Amino acid sequence: MPSLPPRPPPLSEILREIAARDQSTVSVGDLMDAFGGRAMGALLLVFGLICTLPLPPGSTTIFGAPLMLLAPQLMLGARGPWLPRRLRARTLATADLGKALPRVLVWLERAEALSRPRLAFLFGPVGDRTIGLVCTVLAAVLILPIPLGNILPAAAVSVLGLALAQRDGALALLGYALAAASASVLILAASLIGRIVTGLLT
Repeated sequence: MPSLPPRPPPLSEILREIAARDQSTVSVGDLMDAFGGRAMGALLLVFGLICTLPLPPGSTTIFGAPLMLLAPQLMLGARGPWLPRRLRARTLATADLGKALPRVLVWLERAEALSRPRLAFLFGPVGDRTIGLVCTVLAAVLILPIPLGNILPAAAVSVLGLALAQRDGALALLGYALAAASASVLILAASLIGRIVTGLLT
């Protein structure tokens, strides 16, 4: 009886190993190589998680930019991520990564413990492209300078990225629900702002 191929290590384990390296910095290219065949979903997860952190104003514009390159590739059916050499060479301080990761790794490890491949019909050529389309829209929101408007869209991207990496349809449904909630909140906020501006002008 042929032996089953070894399961790839959890994404949380890979991130811990990267943060524990002796190198002072880690490049985006290093992350892509470390994640291997799961790089597309894993990178959506990582950049989405970064955008959920309490960063200085404008940071989500910087970290949302790679999402604007990755998500459309998934939407167009790319099998793996492509990033320009300049972006692959962009580095993150390992020390900063080590400080930020504990805030999200607890959540990620719990999600991985509960996650398993299921609801396979939500993936494949159509399902993967649908995730890419939703993440493209969310990434466009993330690069806009909207105060406190990044948390829900970034969380949705993170969950959809993890769902893609794990092939977990239940997580995909949760990601779609978060995306819908993000849209509802943004529409409500835009409506309120419009009413305020109209009231000031009349």
